[in-house]
Amino acid sequence: MSTDVIYCARHPKVETGLRCGRCETPICPRCSIFTDVGARCPDCAPRRKMPQLELGFVWLVRAIGAAVIVGAATGALWGLALPNTAGFLTLAIGGGIGYCIGESVSVATNRKIGTPQQVVAALGAVLAYLSHNIVAGYDIVPTNDLWGMLAVLVAIVVGAGRLRL
Repeated sequence: MSTDVIYCARHPKVETGLRCGRCETPICPRCSIFTDVGARCPDCAPRRKMPQLELGFVWLVRAIGAAVIVGAATGALWGLALPNTAGFLTLAIGGGIGYCIGESVSVATNRKIGTPQQVVAALGAVLAYLSHNIVAGYDIVPTNDLWGMLAVLVAIVVGAGRLRL
């Protein structure tokens, strides 16, 4: 029986009896990564993203389509139902619009989450505000619409919040 002491390749002062299952490099419990095929060193461990974070081109196009359709539709509905400022009710409407856009982007991307989806949902909320202004007969971006701009901010926060990690 051998009494040779093995030290971790990354932590030379740490004794170990564990080796990488692929390259046989000595590794300690601190630097080992446990995979479905055994312990691996950081160089050999797979560096793959979680599947719900991987967003391909087709999924991105679907997210954009959902945000455009739902953003334009909810904004137009908002402009028809409540063309004038309604104070705090406007903020609740913004929250509802943000939720609808965030949920539609989530469903369109098969519940994938991440920064690209959040950006798409935020742009959908801005589109909802613009379509509201067009349907209500305002300038595209009125300068004195504090409640409307706050509603867009609420819609962005709620919509992006649906799609965060």
